[in-house]
Amino acid sequence: MAVKPITGMLRRAVVLDLSVAMGLGVTAGYAFWYGYHVPAVRHRDAFYSKIEEERAKALGSK
Repeated sequence: MAVKPITGMLRRAVVLDLSVAMGLGVTAGYAFWYGYHVPAVRHRDAFYSKIEEERAKALGSK
């Protein structure tokens, strides 16, 4: 009984693994960036903007 050659299976598996890994990596990157980083930066900028406005108001009222 002859065993048929296994050609192209490794290549398909590698391409599938790389595609899934890249897809999950990009998805995780977007989730981190827009789910955590961007809101955190907005919150930080709003905080410093508020402090700057209070400082400018205090300096202007003297």
